[in-house]
Amino acid sequence: MEPAGSPRRRALAAFEALERAFDAAFGSAGNPLRHLGALGFLFFWLLAGSGIYLYAVLDTSAAGAYRSIDELSRGQWYLGGLLRSLHRYSADAFVVVMLAHLLREFLLGRYSGFRRFSWLTGAPLPLFVFACGIGGFWLNWDQLGQLSALATAELLDWLPFFASPLTRNFLEAQSVSDRLFSLFVFVHLGVPLLLLFGLWFHIQRIARAEVFPPRALAIGASTALIALSLAAPVMSQGPADLSVVPGPLAMDWFLLFVHPLAHATSAGATWALFGVAMLWLFALPFLPRPAPPAIAKVDPDNCNGCRRCFDDCPYAAITMRAHPNGKAGRQLAVVDADLCASCGICVGSCPSSTPFRSGAQLLTGIDMPQLPVDALRTKLEQGLAALKANHKIVVIGCDHCVPVDSLAGRDVITLSLICSGMLPPSFVEYALRAGASGVLVSGCMEGACEYRLGTRWTNERLAGAREPHLRACVPRDKLEVAWAPAGDRRALTGALDSLRGRHG
Repeated sequence: MEPAGSPRRRALAAFEALERAFDAAFGSAGNPLRHLGALGFLFFWLLAGSGIYLYAVLDTSAAGAYRSIDELSRGQWYLGGLLRSLHRYSADAFVVVMLAHLLREFLLGRYSGFRRFSWLTGAPLPLFVFACGIGGFWLNWDQLGQLSALATAELLDWLPFFASPLTRNFLEAQSVSDRLFSLFVFVHLGVPLLLLFGLWFHIQRIARAEVFPPRALAIGASTALIALSLAAPVMSQGPADLSVVPGPLAMDWFLLFVHPLAHATSAGATWALFGVAMLWLFALPFLPRPAPPAIAKVDPDNCNGCRRCFDDCPYAAITMRAHPNGKAGRQLAVVDADLCASCGICVGSCPSSTPFRSGAQLLTGIDMPQLPVDALRTKLEQGLAALKANHKIVVIGCDHCVPVDSLAGRDVITLSLICSGMLPPSFVEYALRAGASGVLVSGCMEGACEYRLGTRWTNERLAGAREPHLRACVPRDKLEVAWAPAGDRRALTGALDSLRGRHG
């Protein structure tokens, strides 16, 4: 185990504190720190939409590029100029959320096991982002574009791949030809297509991947970028002139930081730094890690092929195949060990997980070996029988949220699950029939579930909007639901007191 005082642990604690502050300001569902990947997709679409218009009006010749962009910004500020600024600021925002997303996933340790594929397919994407971002400055061909193109050529010339130095293309004005600008266009338009394919590949093993943030967050982020574009429009910084060294320029530090870095150190040091960073990113998933927990196990004799576990799995770890009993149309759920998160959400979706089934042992179609449904039913029955209070309360919580075991007392028994999504809704009705006065279900806040969809599916199942659902005959005043951030015990105790007040 990693020491509690390690740098990563301290950084994680600081990041989680920042997330809680944003939760208080925006709500968990609208917290931008919990939707960084989706925001990245939003900014990509803003880049693509504004870029299509800009390319349509761009003169891609060496002599006309600067003039066409400058005239667009000044003569058509209400559309072309606005879209140009939105294009630049969306690119900067994309870089910010991309790096924040990478940092967050690293701090949370989400780079190995069933998340290895997503990490390895996401790690190289920053290279594509910076390549197409830097290439965009060249198309403008102002003094900043000239500086970037020359600095990039010097950086590439350090590599032993080119027969002649690339900087020869910038010795004099005649060297910058329309043919060279065609290369600029290819870089700026071709690389984003590779980036889009990489993004698609990155989310292939994530079921119901969030490729668009919640509506309120999307509107807020887009409005903020539009307001910034109007308040501080992006303008060209004078036409490129290879006969002079560009003077002081307004640098875009989000996209062009590599140039000051190379100037302050050297081309070799810059390549070494990037090389080490990429090797580290690719090596992380293969470092020694604690043994993974047991994966979900399917019982063919009790699996009826209903496909609910297939539909609800957050990581596409379950596929459906022909049942070995040979019955026509009968299917069997199959768990991919490399993709299974051991979250138990599939258990909560299985109709055979109901505790009302008869038999000395409760056998289900799919179960978690480390915490079988039969053991949960037994603990519930024994716990209720042991309580001597007149009014008994069952508290069911999530291992990744506020620990519910600390709430156990003279009138309370607790069941702690791997994820709140592991809860079969029928357990609520079963507990009430077994003598409980009320049931409190708790877990992670909306948008903050450790396994992405546990909170969402539990909410929908308890509300009767998703199968298996809590039956309408169950008195809703005997059910309390509390989605609280990790460490916020007060929210959980407040929900418990509310339930006691109604039935205590």
